[in-house]
Amino acid sequence: MRWTRARVLTASAAGVFAAAAIGTAILLTTGNGPGPVAPAGAVSPNPASQELLSPFTGEPVRSLGPVLAVKIDNIVYARPQTGLTSADIVYVLPVEGGLSRLAAIFSSHLPPVIGPVRSAREDDLELLRQFGRPAFAFSGATPQLLPVVERGHIVNLYSGVVGGYFRSDRRAAPYNLYARTRALLAEAPGASRAHSIGFVFGAPPAGGTPVSSRSVSYPAASFTFSWSAASGRWLVAMDGHRAASTEGPQLSAATVVIQYTTVRTSRFRERGSRPPYAESTGAGTAVVLRNGRAYQAHWSRPRADDGTTFTTATGQPMTFAPGPVWIVLTAR
Repeated sequence: MRWTRARVLTASAAGVFAAAAIGTAILLTTGNGPGPVAPAGAVSPNPASQELLSPFTGEPVRSLGPVLAVKIDNIVYARPQTGLTSADIVYVLPVEGGLSRLAAIFSSHLPPVIGPVRSAREDDLELLRQFGRPAFAFSGATPQLLPVVERGHIVNLYSGVVGGYFRSDRRAAPYNLYARTRALLAEAPGASRAHSIGFVFGAPPAGGTPVSSRSVSYPAASFTFSWSAASGRWLVAMDGHRAASTEGPQLSAATVVIQYTTVRTSRFRERGSRPPYAESTGAGTAVVLRNGRAYQAHWSRPRADDGTTFTTATGQPMTFAPGPVWIVLTAR
């Protein structure tokens, strides 16, 4: 069984998808042109600016911290979420009922609290393999899937076996489970530290089409990313409403990737039916939004242990804008 392709609306004409694979790197820039390429986590080759850059955001960091992945609910009753404004990467994933959930990746910045935390799905394990052995916080899984997740290539932070979680009396269960990040990481001393997963950061590539907004939808969920020149970010709306946060700011990203992939069904049932499984390995087309423009791109991730590389239609590195990255996995 396959899902139907998600509807994508745009304010501009789309180009032809094409590309070729590239090596993993972080692109440093000087002035208006692209600078030399440095390995993930390396310092700038410019002696005057010895900055360590995050491989997830391309922004300066003091050190490469452990990777914490948290499964976040995204149904209307779970909004506004807490802690997402600090995420380096936010993955949007399809779940049963045509809805979505979020897999938030933290390393550069740790909010005090994250939530509401919800249950894992089978495709989370494939997605997270590129981070090494990240700490993975989740509220559980179906009885057949739970042991598979716990034995996965993760540091297991299932709420049923570790501390750091609490229930808020301001929301009804199950939308009220939150986690204290430092308590979670104290339970995960062996978690992998941030390393390159294929992103390249730098000056915008040639081409692209000016766009003011771009939308993508699942059967029962929709997302719109609107360019704000004032903030230099794509502002996020969900189901036609501003995506708020309990911290105050609207959710936003410096770069948005709409990644077209195969969406099949999981081996494990969820409430009597098999939920969608969005494949994050393989290759396909993508639309990359940055700096008010849309670029047709190609993505490639041959194996689960590999990172994901993005190239332009001419085969050049598809550079991301420094800052948080949102990636929407949707059906081809």
